[in-house]
Amino acid sequence: MNIVVCVKYVPDAQADRTFKADNTTDREAVDGLLSELDEYAVEEALKIVEAGEGEITALTMGPDDAVAAVKKSLQMGAHKGVHVNDAAIAGSDAVATSLVLAKAIEKIGSESGPVDLVLTGLGSTDGVMSVLPAMLAERLGLPQVTWASELTVEGGTARITRHNEAVTETIEASLPAVVSVTDQINDPRYPSFKGIMAAKKKPVEEWSLADLGVDAAEVGLGASWTSVVSAEARPPRQAGEIVTDEGDGGAKLVEFLASRRFA
Repeated sequence: MNIVVCVKYVPDAQADRTFKADNTTDREAVDGLLSELDEYAVEEALKIVEAGEGEITALTMGPDDAVAAVKKSLQMGAHKGVHVNDAAIAGSDAVATSLVLAKAIEKIGSESGPVDLVLTGLGSTDGVMSVLPAMLAERLGLPQVTWASELTVEGGTARITRHNEAVTETIEASLPAVVSVTDQINDPRYPSFKGIMAAKKKPVEEWSLADLGVDAAEVGLGASWTSVVSAEARPPRQAGEIVTDEGDGGAKLVEFLASRRFA
């Protein structure tokens, strides 16, 4: 089983984020980390390989710091990493990103054997567009099954279970396929000391756009189909209203809710 897990280096969601003059995220102003939602995809790949056999490649694209997402995946247990690093990809939207990642997956397949499974999180914690899996599937010509809360891979078939408020769906796709997973699917492991030490010896290749045969004019902010038109900081939260119960707390609460049309 040859598995590629797409991982993203994102700004820490717990920190204050700012934007540059072109409305792209100022990634140098805040620490980054492996997108939390991608950890579930890495964990699921590890479970599949541990139940049988195979190799996991963690794939990312971005500036120099983005390799940290790959290294965290290697510490968790992935076997090798690929970092697409090229100044021309800065500001790429999901469409341009899917082009770069698809070409990288094709290159991984040409060098290490056909890719059986592409795993992703349900979305990144910065853009949260959740469209990349579908775009990857289209570019690679593969079936896609998304938002998997459960996943089994057996006999050349990927079967997922998807839960929502109304129904539970079971969907199958023949391999190779693109599968995105939710944060309900597992509990990602913490890298062990042994895993952290072992990751230092695992290979991480760095590829440029030229290595992938991608024209720089097809990616980056200027070539992107979508862009952020404007962005402004959310107003600070206002202090809450304290209601003192002097025997009429219930009436005051109803009055408060009614004033805000909650009741």
